[in-house]
Amino acid sequence: MAIATGTRLGPYQVQAVVGSGGMGEVYRARDIRLGRTVAIKVISERRDTDGKTQKQLLQEARTASGLNHPNICTIYEVGEAEDIAYIVMEYVAGRTLTELRGPNGLPAPDVIRYAIQIADALTHAHERGVVHCDLKSDNIVVTEDGRAKILDFGLAKRLSAGDLDQATLSHSAFSKQKLAGTLPYMAPEILHGQTADIRVDIWALGVVLYEIASGTRPFQGKTAFELTSAILKGLPPALSSDIPGGLRSVIQRCLQKEPAQRYQRASELRACAGGHPVRPNPSSPRQATLQRHWLACRSTLFESQRGCRY
Repeated sequence: MAIATGTRLGPYQVQAVVGSGGMGEVYRARDIRLGRTVAIKVISERRDTDGKTQKQLLQEARTASGLNHPNICTIYEVGEAEDIAYIVMEYVAGRTLTELRGPNGLPAPDVIRYAIQIADALTHAHERGVVHCDLKSDNIVVTEDGRAKILDFGLAKRLSAGDLDQATLSHSAFSKQKLAGTLPYMAPEILHGQTADIRVDIWALGVVLYEIASGTRPFQGKTAFELTSAILKGLPPALSSDIPGGLRSVIQRCLQKEPAQRYQRASELRACAGGHPVRPNPSSPRQATLQRHWLACRSTLFESQRGCRY
């Protein structure tokens, strides 16, 4: 159901439709009380007989409202007016990474800057037990001052404290569930029907970085079947030698098909991309590998960072 311009939803006056998603349409609106512009996501009329859609909406708000980070869109409140349920969010003006990247991608310093910001946001969410599960270039908006903002934690999943302790060591973090997300950004373990953890966001970030660095996605297919096969079995085309070797190395590691071969935490990716080493325990084989990877990528990546604004 479309909401007409001028309609009041509680204290919010709808101004224009700005997008749509799996849960419903998103509108720009005016908060009459505070005199500020907000975004409102209105729930779709499609409801399961058990009210599951309504529950998903409320869970999204509860999950995302606990996140407070400059690179994550803020949730203000959940409301309901005349049987219309909605989420009120920070209105983020800007352009998506899809719109910005162009056919040849973005300059390496920009890619690195956004990589750092997005990894910071994911670190904040993961440390609080929240996994996005639908990270993609279309829901990352860059504001006029160059800040990347992750939108739409509508498919976000919450991990328990116990799950967090082992989230980087096994696939036991989630029970099996229906596929959720956007196919070109789905990690292989999701397509295999396996359980997933925070490393699905690491994979998705790798797809985003490849895309904005090169101008195209790493895995292609004319049909969903071909695309799924490419994600499961194919290798992405080699990135141009014009892209700094360190950045290529970071992207390649994110896109390892085996979760254990990727960065295990977003903070590790951020540390390498940001020019600051993770200080591993030399007695740990995985950490020793991370240290070698860091040393290999540091010089070229750090060199390409010069002039970046953080």
